[in-house]
Amino acid sequence: MTSKTKVLVIGASPNPDRYSNVAMRLLKRHGFDVLAIGNKVASVEGLNIAVDPPMQTDIHTVTLYIRPELQQKYYEYVLALKPVRVIFNPGTENSEFADLLKKESISVTAHCTLVMLDSGTF
Repeated sequence: MTSKTKVLVIGASPNPDRYSNVAMRLLKRHGFDVLAIGNKVASVEGLNIAVDPPMQTDIHTVTLYIRPELQQKYYEYVLALKPVRVIFNPGTENSEFADLLKKESISVTAHCTLVMLDSGTF
């Protein structure tokens, strides 16, 4: 994957103790173009967290940090983005959403974004 590849974090938090926050910062340090959606507008190391989902056409990866019951409102949005893959971080696994993604030929990964970045498998 080349630098400036777009990654969307859904469930982003301005709280530095949250895994989504750590992921945003680590993705940025690895050279990715990070977009983020959260519950409130905020900024993390120059990365803006939006409440309204940005409509993009070139997002490579969506990484989820929200529990399955909160994911439903994002189904159509993520499917419309047509990302190459969606990462279900621990605790976000959702077979219903995964099946919808697979039907659209979107790769589904159940793994930890932080571990993937640290191990070079992102």
